[in-house]
Amino acid sequence: MGTCEVCGNEYWMSFEVRTVGGGVHTFDSFECAAHRLAPRCEHCGCRILGHGVEASGRFFCCAHCARQSDVSVAGELRDAVGAHPG
Repeated sequence: MGTCEVCGNEYWMSFEVRTVGGGVHTFDSFECAAHRLAPRCEHCGCRILGHGVEASGRFFCCAHCARQSDVSVAGELRDAVGAHPG
């Protein structure tokens, strides 16, 4: 039985997440894993749970937030989700 490193809950269905950098983390839920590991948007601060947008080495939840942050290449970014293809 593992103990979640975020909330401290001991749970028989806990799981480990291994990062590329060699870190090993134990969680009892995806919510706790996201809370600890998901990056935050540099503009609005929300957790980036999807692909998000990377611009000039900075992470944003969407192209709109990147544009609002005056990132030099942000004008070229487009969000794919919800965009009409035509």
